[in-house]
Amino acid sequence: MAIEDKHISYRIYLVAFSIFLMTIAITFKLTKIQWSEGDYYRKLAKERTVKNFVIPANKGNIYSSDGSLLATSIPNYNIRFDAVVPKSLAFEKEVKPLADSLAKMLGNPSSFYHAQLRMARANKNRYLLIARELSYTEYIKIKGFPLFNLGANKGGMITEQETVRKYPIGQIAWRTIGYDKIDANGKRNAKGIEAAFAKYLNGKDGKVLKQKIAKGQWKPIRDVNEVDPQDGYDVISTIDVYIQDIAHHALLKQLKEFKAEHGCVVVMETKTGKIKAISNLGKLKETDSTYFETTNYAIAESHEPGSTFKLVDLIALLDDHKIDTSKVYDSKGGIIDYRGNKVRDSHEGGYGKISLARGFEVSSNTIMVQAVYENYRNNPQEFVDRIDRMGLNKPLGLPFQGEGKPYIPQPSDKNWSAISLPWMAFGYGVSLTPLQTLTLYNAVANNGEMIKPQFVSEIKEWNKIIKTYNKEVINPKICSDETIKKLKVVLQNVVKKGTGSKLYSKDFSMAGKTGTAQANYGKNDGNDKHYISSFVGFFPAENPKYSCIVVVHKPNTSGNNYYGADVAGPVFKRIAQKIFTDSPSTNEIKNLNKKISKQELAYDDYKIKSNSGIKVIPNLKGMSGMDAVALLENLKLKVKVIGIGKVKKQSIPAGQSLDKNKTIILELS
Repeated sequence: MAIEDKHISYRIYLVAFSIFLMTIAITFKLTKIQWSEGDYYRKLAKERTVKNFVIPANKGNIYSSDGSLLATSIPNYNIRFDAVVPKSLAFEKEVKPLADSLAKMLGNPSSFYHAQLRMARANKNRYLLIARELSYTEYIKIKGFPLFNLGANKGGMITEQETVRKYPIGQIAWRTIGYDKIDANGKRNAKGIEAAFAKYLNGKDGKVLKQKIAKGQWKPIRDVNEVDPQDGYDVISTIDVYIQDIAHHALLKQLKEFKAEHGCVVVMETKTGKIKAISNLGKLKETDSTYFETTNYAIAESHEPGSTFKLVDLIALLDDHKIDTSKVYDSKGGIIDYRGNKVRDSHEGGYGKISLARGFEVSSNTIMVQAVYENYRNNPQEFVDRIDRMGLNKPLGLPFQGEGKPYIPQPSDKNWSAISLPWMAFGYGVSLTPLQTLTLYNAVANNGEMIKPQFVSEIKEWNKIIKTYNKEVINPKICSDETIKKLKVVLQNVVKKGTGSKLYSKDFSMAGKTGTAQANYGKNDGNDKHYISSFVGFFPAENPKYSCIVVVHKPNTSGNNYYGADVAGPVFKRIAQKIFTDSPSTNEIKNLNKKISKQELAYDDYKIKSNSGIKVIPNLKGMSGMDAVALLENLKLKVKVIGIGKVKKQSIPAGQSLDKNKTIILELS
């Protein structure tokens, strides 16, 4: 027995010793965690239960030049309820008033919200959805409801805020206003003003500390943010909503009518370079009949300009003193051959013998090519240098991504050939964006000063101006004043009696140039034959205020009216016409106080009659209707007027006594 008891004691001691060793090991491990690894585990625990979330800053607004909103950020609020947070007394007291308030605001019956809130309480739901996409006003209102007015930590109201970008004028100018998005792959996709001026628009994000309350569910720990977001600045664009609307719809109408693939229009303020309107419309698919702003063709698409490039010919020829506009050339039946390559006029049979000016006005390829080739064939570099000095060989340096690059062939290039110079003369073998072409024509309208197109005028914080964008001059003088004067005359004549004569109106003056370029002349099969139709110019012709370019790609050729004057020209005219006729006049009225003897005599006669203590009906014949009515009403008579003009007949003869109860009828003619 004693031996057995001894064995039991040994076993007890062994177990106790083992437990002692385990206790020492656990104590050692805990001490190690506490002192050497404690910070790591505490940080890990905190990260898994409490974390900072980014509060995106409200982006600044984009405004038009007249103060209309083009893009704005609107905060949306989702409201949820943590049913575990409120104390029982507060919940029981306020749950019914809260349900009543929610019903009144959100539309469902009070019983619906009452049941939802009680079920969430019973199920210990910490993330019950109450409402989605509330406005700021609605958010403030719901924040004051019973129970919710106790705050997040006592009332259980959880607020989730997100910012939504809105474009009040819709798709109009959407590609230029732009966007700034994160795509499905997490990459930033930004275009237009939104992208170019993001550093001003985006502001600085804030931070809010949230606690994990369930799987994938977090709620703010405090009612205040760790770091409040700082709103972005506002960008004031140069776009005029009124002109933008005119340009957009004029282009859209023409694209639909000619079933064109795509097109663009730009309206620029002559003296400042401010872009007042820009529209870029294209089909998503060839079979579509609707048009969208998908690509900024005016800025990005560099292509052969065709006959609008002939303005460069005139500038070079006149300013280099090669020839004058009166120089006569023979169009040679409308066909000239250069090394087996034919230059043709669109007018069959050519134009006979005409001056250089007339050749430009009717857009004769043979005349313009002869003039350039004759004067520069021995030194083509002189012609190209003239183009380069004007600044047409490099991009405009716009703030937008994807600006198209111009191409001006150089005699030193390996692909320069004997036909390079003549082909350049009528706009082939060169490449410009529509906005580059417009900038050149705007320089002519602006007496030779070439200005960089401007899309933004100011950066503002409320009424405080942060940054101002002033006019940028690309070239202070593209040519002499004498040349500018001649260019303006021939550009006006294009509209008066040239290829743009269909656009002429005696009511308002325009100047410009038509252009029709075959876009795929190098293809042998001709199955995809299509054209680029354009018109570029300025108005009013005498004192230009606006310049404008219209370019339409792939107009329907079935009616054989795919030329620039037929397709693009009407858009230009519509814009000029609407601006002229619908815009309020600001003309100064001179000699306003100058007295006119005839008016003075009429006024004196009226004054005598109205102040002579009249007791009988006066003789009103020959008096203007307006004066007669005023006189009779001063005599307290009732007056009825038939017709307009001067008094021809009065129903109560002159000389009868006044009777204030009678009505006198005046017949005017």
